[in-house]
Amino acid sequence: MKSYRITAEEAKKRLITGNQKYIESDGLTSSVSPDTLLRFSRSGQQPYAIIITCSDSRVVPELIFSAGIGDLFVIRVAGNVIDSHQLGSIEYAAEHLGTGLIVVLGHDHCGAVDAAMNHEPDGYIKYITDEIVKAIGDEKDEVKACCLNVKHSCDIIKHSLQIQKDEEEYGLKVLGAIYHLESGEVEFL
Repeated sequence: MKSYRITAEEAKKRLITGNQKYIESDGLTSSVSPDTLLRFSRSGQQPYAIIITCSDSRVVPELIFSAGIGDLFVIRVAGNVIDSHQLGSIEYAAEHLGTGLIVVLGHDHCGAVDAAMNHEPDGYIKYITDEIVKAIGDEKDEVKACCLNVKHSCDIIKHSLQIQKDEEEYGLKVLGAIYHLESGEVEFL
């Protein structure tokens, strides 16, 4: 029987503790020494959480959760929207890397959500904003819209047949969260 290295609840606690450390920190450190890099290149990756987040350069999950190399499997796309490419990456990390927690991490002041709410983009950006519009409808409050967008992405992930199977059989969890840019706090929804 397949099992995860740590439970989804243990992984969530690590994220919460790491975020608190980040909020309280004056400076961040992470080992990227040659020994560390060599160790991870030889032993492979064993992330304890999958984080799907926005491409926004102000949102850096490894920093936000005080995580190091190999701790998080991060998937970034503007507006943290989900399509088949992201689902394939999520399934890979859950199935092959033994990661039992999936977190969709949105953030306030999201440019993609703002574009969906207040503009009519064209080109490839429209694929992203159309998906966000599906999620938020006619919501006008920016923070509520960000939360609705996260919930929508979580729902898409939960409807994946492989994810449903892993939730039922192995305790895989899918959670939504919002990162607050001004405070650095992650709020689990």
